[in-house]
Amino acid sequence: MLFCGIDLHSNNSVVVISDENDKVLYSKRHPNSLEEICSALSPYRAELFGVVVESTFNWYWLVDGLQGAGYSIHLANTTAVKQYDGLKHRGDESDARHLAHILRLGLLPEGHIMPKEVRAVRDLARKRMQLVQQRTVQILAMETLFDQQKGAHLSSNSIKKLTSDDIDRMGFGQMETLAIKANLAVMHALRTQIDAIETELAKYCRSNPAFALLKSVAGIGDVLATVILLETGSIDRFADVGNYASYCRCVGSTHESNGKKKGKGNTKNGNRYLAWAYVEAANFAIRYNDLARKFYQRKKTRRNGVVAIKAVAHKLARACFHMLKTGELFSVERCFT
Repeated sequence: MLFCGIDLHSNNSVVVISDENDKVLYSKRHPNSLEEICSALSPYRAELFGVVVESTFNWYWLVDGLQGAGYSIHLANTTAVKQYDGLKHRGDESDARHLAHILRLGLLPEGHIMPKEVRAVRDLARKRMQLVQQRTVQILAMETLFDQQKGAHLSSNSIKKLTSDDIDRMGFGQMETLAIKANLAVMHALRTQIDAIETELAKYCRSNPAFALLKSVAGIGDVLATVILLETGSIDRFADVGNYASYCRCVGSTHESNGKKKGKGNTKNGNRYLAWAYVEAANFAIRYNDLARKFYQRKKTRRNGVVAIKAVAHKLARACFHMLKTGELFSVERCFT
């Protein structure tokens, strides 16, 4: 039985194949070419137990390509892979060799490989979030310019309705007019693209029964339901509700021993998009739902507002897990009492 580790970089990959005794049978650096890497693996294919690829920013092409070629692929969670700190020398070859080694031992911390088609829709939702953030930058820039030049504040809702002719009638100087029209043009262009993406996401998500379940949750509307649905993927990949809450960054990362704090774990482990979605849902829930607001206020009196909001987000994440598992609609009483 053979084991392969690939240390993936932006323009090249180091491929190492080792046997059951960790003896290296193949080690070579290749350019990032699927054809060349498949050619390197081909002589060992019959005996390969699996191929480990690092979960770097550019893993899609390699994992999809090797899966398409019929290889058993494992995606390494790079933040959880630890090597012996006392190593005198580390390099790309030793990193790839270590990936093959922990695959052989059954100790590889694996990341989830979402199906390619589902991943494309999820990434489209992430693109929407990016464009919304960029649109907000344009709106804030125009708000600032109005404050500077007019000494009066114009709300974001009013700015969204402005046209180029409106700007001409406001009496700005030539340079200020050009600047604000540039922001306005970018804002409208972004809105067009956001609308197109939202239309496509709606076609995909609203036919999914889980979308309606998520929308029944206090604080969750179309946008948050879309994000939670796509970022969660198959709920069956989570062993229990604690794993899901941890993935959503809704649990603490403190290390304790004998009742004393011994340090902190990696607070960035998990999905930042789900973390954002549940905190947003928590803020809406305490604004519009009495039971959620009372729960928040009880938590706030004991700690502070930030911890209280995270507690509400944690409750909502746990509720969504059980709903997606069982198909039951949201019960605010069961969630907050």
